[in-house]
Amino acid sequence: MSDFTVAQPRPLPARPTKFRRATEESPLTRVTLILLTVGGLALLVFAPLLVVFAEAMADGWATSVASLGNREAWSAIRLTLLITAMAVPMNAVFGIAAAWFITKFDFRGKAFLITLIDLPFSVSPVVAGLCLVLLFGANSMLGGWLVAHGYPIVFAVPGIVLATVFVTFPFVARELIPVMIEQGRTEEEAALTLGASGWRTFRTVTLPNIRWALLYGTLLCTARAMGEFGAVSVVSGKIRGQTATMPITIEMMYNEYLSVAAFSMAALLTALALITLTLKTVMELRLSDQLSATRRH
Repeated sequence: MSDFTVAQPRPLPARPTKFRRATEESPLTRVTLILLTVGGLALLVFAPLLVVFAEAMADGWATSVASLGNREAWSAIRLTLLITAMAVPMNAVFGIAAAWFITKFDFRGKAFLITLIDLPFSVSPVVAGLCLVLLFGANSMLGGWLVAHGYPIVFAVPGIVLATVFVTFPFVARELIPVMIEQGRTEEEAALTLGASGWRTFRTVTLPNIRWALLYGTLLCTARAMGEFGAVSVVSGKIRGQTATMPITIEMMYNEYLSVAAFSMAALLTALALITLTLKTVMELRLSDQLSATRRH
């Protein structure tokens, strides 16, 4: 037999393939997503804001400022700030109590309670206002008794406060619950074991741990309270100089073709919202820095 063997053909070298991460998109996809995002923000957010300020300054800065100096405008501004100053602290207290109860105790129906806290997010503000009218209106048993004794709720400041509290209730609680769940109960239990009272434990242990989340939720609650329209419009009665808040006054002025006055107040309300948004952004950065430092240690 011959020792001749047939040489096997060498395999061709594999063509090198470029490695791409699973989350990496093509340049065209990234550019498309960026353009869609920026275009949507420009169309839905930035353009309306520019129109509001441009219309407010249509007749000049002096005219815009003068339109905010009349009695009706000042009354609306004062009422809005008063309602916000009353509703936000109430929601802060309610939010802390609800978050503490949900995160520190185990009981049946906890998931249902959390769902009830989220209820104002899903219920229309107009429906919420209508429910308050049916409950506290002059034709109801409770509302009639209150009116007879000189304590009206509907078409008065208390009704506006209740409507604002209902609409803005979830903001503080929803910011505190995840933070308090993540922190657990170890530190509070240790403080109680060492003899600290419940109030001292909350003041020295719990509150420092949740202070940034509390401030963040309070800012969100403040922004929502100042701009609430649906529920307030139902329970306020839109009485000029008495129960007309800034959003309601803006609507009435615009319907009366007082465009400069309406847009001037809208610009002021927008400026207040932008200030709140700026503070919220600062809180977010501060909170992220704090969490990063905590994880490093």
